[in-house]
Amino acid sequence: MDGTVVQRQTALTRAQIIVAYLTPGEVTQLANAAAISRRGERDALMVRLLFETGLRISEALQITLKHLEQFEGQPVLRIIGKGKNPRWVACPKTLAESLQAYAYRHSLELDDPVFPINRKRAHQIISSAGVRAGLNKDVHPHLLRHSDAIERLR
Repeated sequence: MDGTVVQRQTALTRAQIIVAYLTPGEVTQLANAAAISRRGERDALMVRLLFETGLRISEALQITLKHLEQFEGQPVLRIIGKGKNPRWVACPKTLAESLQAYAYRHSLELDDPVFPINRKRAHQIISSAGVRAGLNKDVHPHLLRHSDAIERLR
């Protein structure tokens, strides 16, 4: 067998693999488990943001109040995404209100990051919350992006 055939079979096999994801109930469990940490309010808000918007963790960590805008009367987040490409991401009204309330309670300025942590710490927070929630899955930030995509397909 030549290498080309093997590569095609591998690509086909990868396409058939079902991507792991969390159900909305599991995301609620995860957010509740995150809420009991030392920075619980922030951590639970980060879980909600990742799931409800489908943002990459690097995009979520750059969020400030300046990123929250309105488009046709609906809240959106103006994000600089992968490849430095700007885009708007729909933000549910309840999540936008939670972000604003959190920022107000913690006296955040317009340019202050809502989540002043790095990617590694975000991964630790979400993984630890997954263990506390008793989820028998490898829970990590990108899993919430997959879960958002699966939920939107439904």
